[in-house]
Amino acid sequence: MHILVTGARGKVGAATVAALVDAGHDVTATDVGRPAYEARRDAVAYTQADLTDAGDAFAVVRGHDAVVHAAAIPDPTSNPPQRVFQNNLMAAFNTLEAAVRLGVARFVNISSETVPGFFFPERPWLPEYLPVDERHPVRPQDPYATAKHFGEQLMDGAVRRSDIACVSIRPSWVQWEGNYEGNIGPWLREPAVSEGFWAYIDAYDLADAIRLAAEASTAGHEVVYIATPDVAAREPLEELARRFHGDAAPEIRPADEPGAISIAKARRLLGYDPRRSWRDYLDDGGSLLAEVRGRLERGETGVQRGRRLTGA
Repeated sequence: MHILVTGARGKVGAATVAALVDAGHDVTATDVGRPAYEARRDAVAYTQADLTDAGDAFAVVRGHDAVVHAAAIPDPTSNPPQRVFQNNLMAAFNTLEAAVRLGVARFVNISSETVPGFFFPERPWLPEYLPVDERHPVRPQDPYATAKHFGEQLMDGAVRRSDIACVSIRPSWVQWEGNYEGNIGPWLREPAVSEGFWAYIDAYDLADAIRLAAEASTAGHEVVYIATPDVAAREPLEELARRFHGDAAPEIRPADEPGAISIAKARRLLGYDPRRSWRDYLDDGGSLLAEVRGRLERGETGVQRGRRLTGA
């Protein structure tokens, strides 16, 4: 397929570009950064675009079979709240509107695990139960999660008014060689409270899930969680929840896998089968394995390759 990837220079977009190229798809990349005017010969087509501008969105979407929309300000902590909300919601609206009007068949919307209320609430919030699944109530407080929730509702509207098929993916906290040590390493040495209940996802497993969603034959709009079936700690989820939340800890429901996010629907619907965990990157002390550090220093990671493919 001819697939457009927005946000192609971010860690999710870059890993996705590499995964789609490896699967044999014809990829176009777009982001807000300048193109490299003398890009590598094997670089994918790249167009600089601001997707909050409808004209830019229509220009880059035209001619594609599918769109992977990964472009977004990635959290609400480093930008004014109105900027986060306006950027993320209008970029989703414009890109989806262009896809509907131009007859694109599939749209993969990168939403967020934060939609129910995880990570950025201003007032205390705990999930009603663990592992969280797609049936959990949605009660976002912050501009990032709220915009992602509204983005999912845009997908609902799109499939009512057109033949487009949409999949909204809610990834947990995304890790790659460049941030495993800084993000997960401290939890392995001494667990700390986690607003996301120690859930995470490897960028390359996420990229595989995005590829599967783009290639799938699902109809309508489906929402799926994507996470690693694990916790980013050495203790089991139930022990961690009791340790940090006491009697207020959410109910731990029986599940086939030990993580805080259920991926049962993604397994069933997309054939998602994650293969990576923090153990592939970190030693017992939470430091990067020597071979992983070497790949990172040599620029041989999938995220780095994906960025090179887009001329970054």
